[in-house]
Amino acid sequence: MPVQAQIQSIAYYLPEKVLDNAELAHCFDHWSAEKISRKLGIDRRPIAADDETAADMAVKSAERLFAHCRCEHTDIDFLLFCTQSPDYFLPTSACLIHDKLGLPKSCGALDFNLGCSGYIYGLSLAKGLIETGMAKNVLFITSETYSKYINPLDRTNRPLFGDGAAATLIGAAEGEAAIGQFVFGTDGSGADMLIVPAGGHRLAKSAATAAEHPDNTGSVRSLEQLKMHGPGIFSFAIDRIPPMVDELLHKSGKSRSDVGCYIFHQANRYMLDRLQELCRLENANFFNDITNRGNTVSSSIPIAMCDAWQNGMLKPNVLTMLIGFGVGLSWGGTLVRLPENFECGVSCKNS
Repeated sequence: MPVQAQIQSIAYYLPEKVLDNAELAHCFDHWSAEKISRKLGIDRRPIAADDETAADMAVKSAERLFAHCRCEHTDIDFLLFCTQSPDYFLPTSACLIHDKLGLPKSCGALDFNLGCSGYIYGLSLAKGLIETGMAKNVLFITSETYSKYINPLDRTNRPLFGDGAAATLIGAAEGEAAIGQFVFGTDGSGADMLIVPAGGHRLAKSAATAAEHPDNTGSVRSLEQLKMHGPGIFSFAIDRIPPMVDELLHKSGKSRSDVGCYIFHQANRYMLDRLQELCRLENANFFNDITNRGNTVSSSIPIAMCDAWQNGMLKPNVLTMLIGFGVGLSWGGTLVRLPENFECGVSCKNS
């Protein structure tokens, strides 16, 4: 029987510092904590410390995973790290994480830069490594510190994003495929809908790019900080995601009733409510809860999987649809089954 890739364990880490709605309401006129919660479905969001990087959080999530799962550091033969918040332009953060975790010298390690669809893409990379015999145990980590890109007076982005990291162990197993078909999509014409314009080689940092200016929504930011066109991102999601769900079901030979749990990128409550309706999933087991998380970008899906597992929504051997979408513009989806011996661990002070 051919070897199949299987998600065996997930653990996540959230920073101790928390930004709650009361503090946000104090910063912005005509806002209240209740209004923010009602609109976004977020009450509190974890924020990385000033000296805490995405790689630091990645290490903490991985150590939590090793503490909860049967796998040892020495068993890992490939490390995948998804981030848009690297420690350096070079070297790759995966190499730094590899050293801090004490992984074997024979272990491969690489970064890839992708946002809210990154978890889906990472699963496909891990599946390819395992099912072609290039690896037996892949440690796949997602970690973001978007808060470091956000101006404190940004009314659009500051209420939305939280920082966090998740570590997933994907291992070789025999039996029915546990990570199924994939659907991917890209529309680079929408790259400027979610972007940090300055700081790379296209537009280097300067006094001009550091200057802060208000926009027509009352938000303040510089070209070195995160800019998002919210209505454009929303339109993109409701345009692309429903047909992708249909395509993934058709490609997999499944119907909606065959899927026992749906976990989409946890963007915000309103968007997920709308997508659930448009995807005709009103009566489905559909996860929608980032009350104490915020939008953690590439980590939102594995964090949601842990939360759904702990509250009994996600169960072993139940077909689960995972959908990611966002910055790029990029989107992707897959179907997975978690094994009976799946292990879940968390490491956070604010859950």
